[in-house]
Amino acid sequence: MAALAETLLTLARAAGATIATAESCTGGLIAGAITDIAGSSDVFDRGFVTYSNAAKIEMLGIRPDTLTAHGAVSEEIAREMAEGALTRSNATLAVSVTGIAGPGGSDHKPEGRVCFGLAQAGRPTRTETIDFGALGRANVRRATVAHALALLTAALGETSQTA
Repeated sequence: MAALAETLLTLARAAGATIATAESCTGGLIAGAITDIAGSSDVFDRGFVTYSNAAKIEMLGIRPDTLTAHGAVSEEIAREMAEGALTRSNATLAVSVTGIAGPGGSDHKPEGRVCFGLAQAGRPTRTETIDFGALGRANVRRATVAHALALLTAALGETSQTA
């Protein structure tokens, strides 16, 4: 995980980018992975840990109607979380995660399903859903952190190619 975070920080510095995170199922682990690297303060702006629906609404501006219509584990909420983190920070790039780390889940939203959002200044917000499967809580969370770091890194790679 450290290598992923170091690559991300290198690319962010080169692009002059700053990063924010909006996390639910990972409870701050993405922010933790980034800030585990010495010197990350020049790139990492802030992290929002919004585990409850109330926190998502209050801290990120998630619309209650979206929660009612789609539930907390949805690409719609991941989109609003990423966009909320971007607008409520000094970041130029924000990633969000919301999912079911386990144990549990349902037929409609199984254990291991995580929705990701990626918001970047001047670009359309992207979302995706990954079904990691019932790997166990710790492994789903670890896979989610790695995927979020990879999304951020890929976005910065795209930015440097178009600059």
